[in-house]
Amino acid sequence: MTAPFVLGEDHRAFRRSVRDLARTEFLPGYRERAACEEFPHAQVARLAAAGLLDLTLAEEHGGQGGDLIALGLACEEVGYADPNLGYVLFATNLTVTLLAEHPEPEVRGWAARIAAGEALGCFAVTEPGGGSDAAAGRTRAERVDGGWRLTGEKTSVTQAPHADVAIVLAQTEPGSRARGLGCFLVETADPTVGSQRFADPGFRPLGRGSIAMDGTFVPDERVLAEPGRGLQRILAEFDLSRTLIALTCVGAAQRALDLAAVHVREREAFGRPLAANQGVSFPIAEHMTYLEAVRALTWTTLGRRMAGEPHTTQAAMLKWWAPRVAFAAIQEAVVLHGHLGWSEEMPLQALLRDVSGYQIGDGTPQIQKIVIARDVLGRAVS
Repeated sequence: MTAPFVLGEDHRAFRRSVRDLARTEFLPGYRERAACEEFPHAQVARLAAAGLLDLTLAEEHGGQGGDLIALGLACEEVGYADPNLGYVLFATNLTVTLLAEHPEPEVRGWAARIAAGEALGCFAVTEPGGGSDAAAGRTRAERVDGGWRLTGEKTSVTQAPHADVAIVLAQTEPGSRARGLGCFLVETADPTVGSQRFADPGFRPLGRGSIAMDGTFVPDERVLAEPGRGLQRILAEFDLSRTLIALTCVGAAQRALDLAAVHVREREAFGRPLAANQGVSFPIAEHMTYLEAVRALTWTTLGRRMAGEPHTTQAAMLKWWAPRVAFAAIQEAVVLHGHLGWSEEMPLQALLRDVSGYQIGDGTPQIQKIVIARDVLGRAVS
């Protein structure tokens, strides 16, 4: 029997295959891609061809069987090479699974196109005045003949400038908070839908922006969750995405520490390698320890999800902690490289910028700590 937290041979072989793909095809061009706003279509097509965009989808729906451990391994390995592609990997898997399980052929058709790398989806949840309080959203869904009309604006939507469809959370009963929230599939090519791109220091190839809807018609066939179930449906996906964000960040940080380890072994000062100094070797040892601790919590959390056990608190722990651990490790790698680490000729500055975005997306550290504190102390926590 395989021991807990020890990968079996199938998973080790899978990790090797993804590592070969990521480090051969994605790692070399990361720095150039991270500096521009062109979406990485060719790289996403390779992810699709390798069968990595439908890992969470059940086999009866045409997917790889829903192996979350495999998805976690893929996120870390792809995140090592390119944390932007790491985002595409887990966000696409979540999108595909949500759409492919829908009873309507049109919606399932979008899932198939997205899994094949032929189309792109995004999650439109946050609003300008709501932030982490998704239940306070003001985007309105009004019942009309044959469907709904959506009016409102979503902000901080990753991949908004490139997405073909958006999964939109909207309020059907103003003032009812979660009781009235539904989930709708919106086609961004609709003339009543507008988008604006934000100027960000990181996540440049993916883009972040707003999506505005002005009476956008959504037929009943594209309702993803009925009123009252929309927020619950989205939050269930967040529990998984927050865990996968942790592994994507761990991958990026591991690359930075690997670069630092090579540098301090080869660089000499005062007649000996930098690595001979405890002031250099001890920080690397410390950050390696933190990364390994994050990995252990991710496997626990993914295991709980696969077993159908509650894991919201563990996912919240990972979401506030892992990006901070990863950012600190990359920052240490910058310092250990000295003036080389400050140069754009190395990938460290790009890694630092991209990982910094993960500290905010899918919920800030503050909201994650509220989730954890409420689990420990009860609803009295505000």
